[in-house]
Amino acid sequence: MIDSKDFEVNFPPSDSVSDMKFSSQADFLAASSWNSQASIDLNVCIYEVQSSGTTVPKVAYTHEAPALCVDWSKDGTKVVSGGADKAGRIFDISTGQSTQIAQHDDTIKCIQYLDQSNIVVTGSWDKTIKYWDTRSYQPVATIQLPERCYSMDSKGSLLVAGTAEKHICVIDLNNPTVIFKQTVSPLRWQTRVIKCYPDSKGYAVGSIEGRAGFQYLEAKDASKNFTFKCHRDDAKNVYAVNDINFHPIYGTFSTCGADGTVSYWDKDTRLRLKSFSKTNGQITSTAFNRNGSIFIYAVGYDWSKGYKHSSVSITNRIFLHAVKEEEIKPRPNKKR
Repeated sequence: MIDSKDFEVNFPPSDSVSDMKFSSQADFLAASSWNSQASIDLNVCIYEVQSSGTTVPKVAYTHEAPALCVDWSKDGTKVVSGGADKAGRIFDISTGQSTQIAQHDDTIKCIQYLDQSNIVVTGSWDKTIKYWDTRSYQPVATIQLPERCYSMDSKGSLLVAGTAEKHICVIDLNNPTVIFKQTVSPLRWQTRVIKCYPDSKGYAVGSIEGRAGFQYLEAKDASKNFTFKCHRDDAKNVYAVNDINFHPIYGTFSTCGADGTVSYWDKDTRLRLKSFSKTNGQITSTAFNRNGSIFIYAVGYDWSKGYKHSSVSITNRIFLHAVKEEEIKPRPNKKR
């Protein structure tokens, strides 16, 4: 069950949380949501997480349709977001102003600041990745993808995008305008999430079939590749893996799913370190803060079964979990 000591975020979005990110500079959280009634609610919300665990809503801004992705600039002064209005927006914390910086021909599903401080990359259902210079609000380059972009992540010089039809495109940001390697997901069903390893040597992928896979880029590391089952119950029901996040200190990782559970794992020993659940709702998004001391998870409906299965009984909530070292630290490998 959910840890009774977990803190609940005050004034969460009124619709399902689609994405969450912590600032790398302070304990500020940005959350995007599916809310599409901009006149009633704001669908990108920014919170301050105080040392007591209390959260304080700071500012919010809106898209003209559901917001599906969010990220912070490296210096923590700006937030970028994208959504079903086909627009990418940048919000300046100091001025409180929101400005459009990106435009696609279809929904923007993924957005990220790259390590270069002024470059933002977007992935869209229009089957493209675009790079944007936030100083000029102009596209720097465009990459054509084989299908609609469903998930994307970058770490260091590595950018990985997962698309429809299980395509995975690897891009070396030292040569950012071409696809370095195109492959197919090791999983049998639709890709739900992609996350890069902290050391940029590979990536994790989660799918709608309750399975995750871990892939290394170098051929010499191919023996370390593996897939495993997760987010399945004793009745053999299978649930989507909605998010994967690596701990910034230990490199262990979390998965969350449509079964309403979160698990911490050690990929090197392939052990589950901890698991907890929320019975009324699905876990739609998760994140660790900059030093891994806080883990945040959103409870709501993940839309994996369409609008007909959305229930008014599901309350949209966000919880903060204080991460204990013993539940996230890697376990010794007992194999000899």
